[in-house]
Amino acid sequence: MQRLLAHVNLSQLILVDIQTKLTPAMHQASMQDTLNQCILLAKVSALLSIPVVITEQYPKGLGSTEPVLLQSAPAVQAIEKITFSCMATPTFGAQLCEDKPQVILAGLEAHICILQTALDLIHIGKTVFVVEDAIISRNPVNKANAIARMREAGCVIANAESIVFEWLAVAKGDAFKEISQLIK
Repeated sequence: MQRLLAHVNLSQLILVDIQTKLTPAMHQASMQDTLNQCILLAKVSALLSIPVVITEQYPKGLGSTEPVLLQSAPAVQAIEKITFSCMATPTFGAQLCEDKPQVILAGLEAHICILQTALDLIHIGKTVFVVEDAIISRNPVNKANAIARMREAGCVIANAESIVFEWLAVAKGDAFKEISQLIK
């Protein structure tokens, strides 16, 4: 049975296609909220030594990863792809940690790359946590449909703060103090 709480030692964060020429196509207030949650997840991952993978869909046309996000995960090299499912890009699969059965998924667009990647990850046996407040689509109806499909397929639908506090598990220590400041 899959573990329904995200665990710091079992997790890997995947940030999908948060790119400079793609983000302007989204509703801007919603995109900023989504970006803020992705930044939070990236910063907490760095603090807790959780591996991070960043992808870029056709960067020649859609630009590189948003610089503010890269600042939150400076050691991460983005994986270029032209496939909608990250899993269909061999270099992506090579970056998945075999000893991390939980994949925390965030980025855009919910009904295309997030959906296809989530379904493919479920197919290979990963427990997929889709961070609802850290994904977006140009059309909110498409996002809602994607969330319903992913939930039905067995994904855990969560939010960024839930994931962060599941990773922490206890309210003590230096990491808790530092992360508490990020949440404010």
